[in-house]
Amino acid sequence: MKAEKVWRLGSMGDMQILPGSRHRPPMKKPMWIIVLVLFVCVFLICAYIYPPQSSSACYVFSSKGCKGFVDWLPPMPAREYTDEEIASRVVIKDILNSPAIVSKNSKVAFMFLSPGSLPFERLWDKFFQGHEGKFSVYVHASKTKPVHVSRYFVNRDIRSDQVIWGKISMVDAERRLLANALQDTDNQQFVLLSDSCVPLYDFDYIYNYLMYTNISFVDCFKDPGPHGNGRYSDRMLPEVEVKDFRKGAQWFAMKRQHAIIVMADNLYYSKFRSYCQPGLEGKNCIADEHYLPTFFQSIDVSVHVTSDEKKEVQSWPCLWNGIQKPCYLFARKFTPETMDSLLRLLANYSGP
Repeated sequence: MKAEKVWRLGSMGDMQILPGSRHRPPMKKPMWIIVLVLFVCVFLICAYIYPPQSSSACYVFSSKGCKGFVDWLPPMPAREYTDEEIASRVVIKDILNSPAIVSKNSKVAFMFLSPGSLPFERLWDKFFQGHEGKFSVYVHASKTKPVHVSRYFVNRDIRSDQVIWGKISMVDAERRLLANALQDTDNQQFVLLSDSCVPLYDFDYIYNYLMYTNISFVDCFKDPGPHGNGRYSDRMLPEVEVKDFRKGAQWFAMKRQHAIIVMADNLYYSKFRSYCQPGLEGKNCIADEHYLPTFFQSIDVSVHVTSDEKKEVQSWPCLWNGIQKPCYLFARKFTPETMDSLLRLLANYSGP
């Protein structure tokens, strides 16, 4: 008869020692797998740093050709538009999709922005002669009431207000001129001119140039320097981002639909009214140089030089219905003393 085994806790001598696990030799590491993984990693890193240039090499990654590494990543979510942006985009889209007003007598509205009398009014009188019914004139005189010498300018002054250089009042004057000119449904093109502007070609060339194109001409370029993006304020966010901030001369030639869009805009105009002004945040933001170029995101070659240390020259051809043509129809900053010389030249004006 087998004796009964008694287990006693607390007495090492009475504890039965169970046999340990059987001794096994160390496992052989799968070196070929490690080498393969390392090879694949090195291959992918090299492919990213030195992307293949030939289509056959690109086929390794995609049958559709080479793609940058960023194309492999999921798309960044688009910024959510504000309520004001949505409303603005709806209005703009509706205006652009609306059929244009058909006029049997299409006219060009010549809008003069001046502190007072126009020193080249006699020149413009000669320019307009014989083309009655094809143009209309509007004068915004911000300081003194003009004295007119041409019948084309008599009773063409609009209600004006003070204009201060660099401030939003300059844009207000432009919009005031547009509002008055838009009341005449025959006006299909709108040209903003200063008191020192003169035409570079005869009336017929300028009229046809503007009437037989479906675009507007707004000066616009990207200046990364202190007198360009250096004037930008983050307080314009989210509607106006620095990547969309543009600069250009305030003078324009604008088709009727775009003129209506400018008058309908309050969202972007209010941003520039509040945050683009001289001295704000230590910057010298000039509203009339940035508002329309940014809003429309708007010679044979148009040339600009950036204001940063690079002084980069930006140039691109001016196209009219796909054909390269002169960019400028008018020139400015002539002094009154040049009147007689310009009158003699006007007699020989023609197209290029």
